Amino acid sequence: MIVCHCTQISDHEIKAAIDWMRTADPQTIITPGKIYHALGKRADCGGCMPLFLDTMRHCDNLGVAPPILRAKSDIAKDTHHEGRRKGHRLSQRGAAV
Repeated sequence: MIVCHCTQISDHEIKAAIDWMRTADPQTIITPGKIYHALGKRADCGGCMPLFLDTMRHCDNLGVAPPILRAKSDIAKDTHHEGRRKGHRLSQRGAAV
């Protein structure tokens, strides 16, 4: 399956790059940028990044995942705000004098 249409990167190429990097250095932290570099390509529009990251997450040989690939905790999933304090909108503060 093609993951990145701009650079024609498939899921098989991503998995092969991860396997190659893991073999070369078992302790390395593998990032999307390192995969692009290993394949001799550069990210273009970034529209593929959610699918690219999902493909990386499902690779058995990924090892230590960088923070961008770590699963969100259950607390973060249940949070429906963006870290803003309650009443941050002017309409929620009451009538301004």
